Amino acid sequence: MISLGHYLALGAVLFSISVAGIFINRKNVIVLLLCIELMLLAVNVNFVAFSRFLGNVDGQVFVFFILTVAAAETAIGLAILVVLFRNRGSIGVDQIDSMKG
Repeated sequence: MISLGHYLALGAVLFSISVAGIFINRKNVIVLLLCIELMLLAVNVNFVAFSRFLGNVDGQVFVFFILTVAAAETAIGLAILVVLFRNRGSIGVDQIDSMKG
């Protein structure tokens, strides 16, 4: 039987991979957005695990809100990246900070 510790370990591994991805790859904005999404997924796994093992549905309701915010963040982030790529021809993080106001 899978215990709460297994789910928490899975969440910790996913969160660690996403933090490592953010620190290792600082060049590609799309990979940074994917790492943020992986972080949210790790939190969702923990919410669902605690919700299941405590017999409470509050964690699962929070997951729906987090997924909604993550979907909106992804859509807006990708739209910004498309506009940035059209204007600059690149989506490198080192070139984004040179934007003029």
